[in-house]
Amino acid sequence: MVDFHGFELPIWYSSIQEEHIATRSGCGLFDVSHMGFFRFSGDGVKDWLTSISTQNFMNFHPGRCGYTHFLDEEGYIIDDMIFAISDENEVFGVPNSSMVGIMLDWLNSKILSNGSISIEDLSEKTSILALQGPESISIVGRLLGVTNMVRRFHCQKIEENELGVSGWIQGTGYTGESGVEIFCNDVDAVKIWRELISTESYGVVPIGLGARDTLRMEKGYLLSGQDFLWPRIGGESGNEKLPEGFLSRNTIETAVPYGLESSHDFIGKKSTESHRSSEIRWRGLICTERGPSPRVGHQVFDDPEGISLIGYVTSGGPSPSLGMNGIALAYLNGKNIGDNVWIKASKRKMVKAEVAKTPFI
Repeated sequence: MVDFHGFELPIWYSSIQEEHIATRSGCGLFDVSHMGFFRFSGDGVKDWLTSISTQNFMNFHPGRCGYTHFLDEEGYIIDDMIFAISDENEVFGVPNSSMVGIMLDWLNSKILSNGSISIEDLSEKTSILALQGPESISIVGRLLGVTNMVRRFHCQKIEENELGVSGWIQGTGYTGESGVEIFCNDVDAVKIWRELISTESYGVVPIGLGARDTLRMEKGYLLSGQDFLWPRIGGESGNEKLPEGFLSRNTIETAVPYGLESSHDFIGKKSTESHRSSEIRWRGLICTERGPSPRVGHQVFDDPEGISLIGYVTSGGPSPSLGMNGIALAYLNGKNIGDNVWIKASKRKMVKAEVAKTPFI
């Protein structure tokens, strides 16, 4: 158990590798109640969110989910967020746990003066359970009924079910597998958790923070505070092994293939567009020879002698789905898919790696 932004959370229940494989092959259950939960409402709320984020919310109809970045005026990422459109006047959003207060303050500073938009922080009132894996949707049908079997990036209120729970369900998650996230009160969360874990026929495995991290790395998902950090938060790198300010990034540099819709105006757009000519990109790396696994802060070079430094690893470790082979995510200068690089995995060992397209699997 560890302290994670004020929440006591498990690193693992059995082992990181076992839980990882269980999620990829069957179904894993995550308690992600540390994440935030916002409700945006009012006439024109989608248009307002469009004006302050990289995503065009007007392209999303009720019952659909999406992904967006929020940037400051200089184009630096403040936070990323999964959102769900309830109806034309109501949107739900899930900010990262450490960013709830910061995002709430920033969003409120952008509220329209006419009072047409309101933001409600539902984080303390809401528990969140994520059911992830190839078997997850069929398990949802058995647990909550077929009417609650939402498709990927679809969402709805939880309809009447035999378990008697209510709330919100959406086809999202942080593993790259099919699955859902269930938003409900604390009592219903305990009811759902106990039902899934105690009923052997479901075959559900509880998953800790360790496997959550390896699962998202295999899919090349950004982690707030790990792979990017708003520079106004203390002005630190986020990790003492990285140069100061290294994680101050814009959407273009992260190379995320979704979430950036350039057809509309938004805060930080001008700065974002100016980075299109930059050669710095967040890339996947897969080790092609044996050696220590890449870890955050490891230097990446253009040569095996370690002369030409081209970047740093921000996330890395062994991949359970790839036979524990080392993978990493790193900001690199001037490197493309298929290029060879060398990771300084220890004082004495340079590990050869190939720049790879994510997801790794």
